Amino acid sequence: MGDDSDARAQAPHILNDLSGNVYGPSVQANRIHGGITFHVQAPPPPGPAAKPDEVPPLTVGFVNRTQGLATLDSWFGDGRIGSASVGLGALYGMPGVGKTAMVSHWAERGRALFPDGQIYVDFATLREETVGGDVSEAARRCLRSLGVDESFIPKSLADRSTLFRSRSAGRRLLVVLDNVSQPAQVAPLIPKGEGSVLLVTSGSLLGELALDGARMMPVDPLDMDSGLRVLADRCGEAVISADPEAAERLVRMCGGLPVALHVVAARLLINPRLTTAGLAQELAEESGRLAGMSLGGARSVSAVLDLGYRDLPPDAARLYRLLGWLPGASFDVGVAAVAADLDTTRAAPLLELLASASLLEAASDGRYRFHDLVRLHARERAAEEEPVGARPALIQRVTTHYLALTAYADRAIRYDRLRVADLTALLATAYNPFVAADGPAPLAWLEAEHRNILDVLRAAARQGCHTEVWQLAEAFTVLFLHHRHLGDWRESLELGAAAASAALVPAAEARLRSLLSRPLLDLGEYDAAREELESAAACAEVSSDLVVRASVQEFSGRYWERSDLPRAMAAYQSARELSEEAGEARGAAIAAYFLGCAQDAHGAHREALHTLGEAHRALTARDDPRMAARVLAAIGIAHDHLGETDEAVRALSEAARALHLQSATHYEAQTLVVLAGIGERLNEDPEAVRAQMTRALEIYEAGGSPQAEEIRRRLEAMGETG
Repeated sequence: MGDDSDARAQAPHILNDLSGNVYGPSVQANRIHGGITFHVQAPPPPGPAAKPDEVPPLTVGFVNRTQGLATLDSWFGDGRIGSASVGLGALYGMPGVGKTAMVSHWAERGRALFPDGQIYVDFATLREETVGGDVSEAARRCLRSLGVDESFIPKSLADRSTLFRSRSAGRRLLVVLDNVSQPAQVAPLIPKGEGSVLLVTSGSLLGELALDGARMMPVDPLDMDSGLRVLADRCGEAVISADPEAAERLVRMCGGLPVALHVVAARLLINPRLTTAGLAQELAEESGRLAGMSLGGARSVSAVLDLGYRDLPPDAARLYRLLGWLPGASFDVGVAAVAADLDTTRAAPLLELLASASLLEAASDGRYRFHDLVRLHARERAAEEEPVGARPALIQRVTTHYLALTAYADRAIRYDRLRVADLTALLATAYNPFVAADGPAPLAWLEAEHRNILDVLRAAARQGCHTEVWQLAEAFTVLFLHHRHLGDWRESLELGAAAASAALVPAAEARLRSLLSRPLLDLGEYDAAREELESAAACAEVSSDLVVRASVQEFSGRYWERSDLPRAMAAYQSARELSEEAGEARGAAIAAYFLGCAQDAHGAHREALHTLGEAHRALTARDDPRMAARVLAAIGIAHDHLGETDEAVRALSEAARALHLQSATHYEAQTLVVLAGIGERLNEDPEAVRAQMTRALEIYEAGGSPQAEEIRRRLEAMGETG
């Protein structure tokens, strides 16, 4: 180069490609004067690289996961046959479920499989240090792990990936990419050496990796036995055996999440005065549970769940927060959309995104649910980030949504049942799924949703939505008339009656309190039932509603049947007359049915058959098969009292079949018990009798009826004499 020439000076052995990429130190200058001395570092030799050993060690005992470890062995262990030269696996599951621990354990016990080392990159840490968890930075760290000096690491991701393949070729490595959030973070870091394995952990099912041949493994929470073993390993067997019941409560509250179990164990270790029972009592209150599962700073369940939450786009994060406020354990797309005030077309893909991020569990029936601790985390985020008033508005929307659906189900099951609520305006604009060709069966829908509806009633009552609460409780009763969940029925009616009283609607309060007497009577709480009926009668008089007054008289008759049949018959006769005066033919027919039953119990069997026959004809004419079947069962009982056994068995058998078809399980059970009694008395087929009693027991147990114990004793006695 001359003194006055344009020059481009570069170390003679440093390559400069046509794209402008320069590997190693370089100098560019224009019009260089004088001599130049270069001091450059040679590129790294192609010889052996450093042997990294970076996968984090386990500092606590590893419990269970035997099936998952065996699967990893079969995929990537010494015994794999016909596999690709480089293995690729992805473990996915909710934050804190133990994905990293399982990979660390497998890496440690399979150390001999990877003689050239183990590389570890945590994308959660990268996301804190760089925007989006830069994969280029991950590639830089992998190159440094293989001994490449910083000065020789290329600037672009493509070149770093190329160099990584070159440096990993001929080496058998394990590369672990922890907390990956995007499939694009994986491909540039696949090693090239035969026998190498790349393991990914993620909160999401990274389906695109399947195109690269990845094997996918879900990681689920630990079961009860494994959770207890974690606590025993950390705290000592004596701590667990001192109060096994409290230890099991702790495992349940941790939901099988190892991160929660380890925090709970640490709290027990740090504070020797804290017992498992004391900690279980502290964590029993949901509002403080996540705070109690913390050791401060990043050592908490909330901090671990924050990792997945921070990766969500804003609209998915908002839906996640709002769903945390939902009453109920599970929900469908429609409920989620109402909660967030979105169209279902917008809510559906957001739910799928949350499920793919393992923050929601998707069931095969199209419903979603939270892990208990994730739901508390979502609620915690909502309290921090949502505006004041957002939660009451959500409860109002969701309650109204369930009111419309429950009212539609109620009307689909029996349109002309007595109702105080006028929901004309609400139902004029609400969607009715039960009329669609592929819509759900209304009673099956109510059964599937009944826990959620009860949770909605509780939340709405706390929120002071009095009108919606009593209206929902009234419509909800249709389920319990068919499926006797006595405790739930009682609670829903208590909430409804209190709300009707607060809303100053005496007719509704009278209706709900009279209905409340039914589960109370079935539960044997006779004094409470009488108090409700007396309050109902007072409210009915204030309301001046003839139909409600008739209904209260009918329920009063039900109460007096057990102790004063003449008084019961008088109440039924009053109910019949009030219904006729109000033009309520169905109400009059039902009152006649109860009157006939009371007459039969009083010994007036022929008179009872006449009254019951009138009721049966009226209800059959009104196409009310459920009530007609109940009347038919009563007719069978009256025939039996008269010694007309053939007629009795015929009527009872037909009634049992009809009640089964109508899903009126409580009354089906009553009828089967009567049939079984006749069969025992006549020494008929013992297997048929046992089948009838067994079916009745199943129904009573499912409904929580105290009659189940008596049926069980009778079945045991049959077994002893059979």
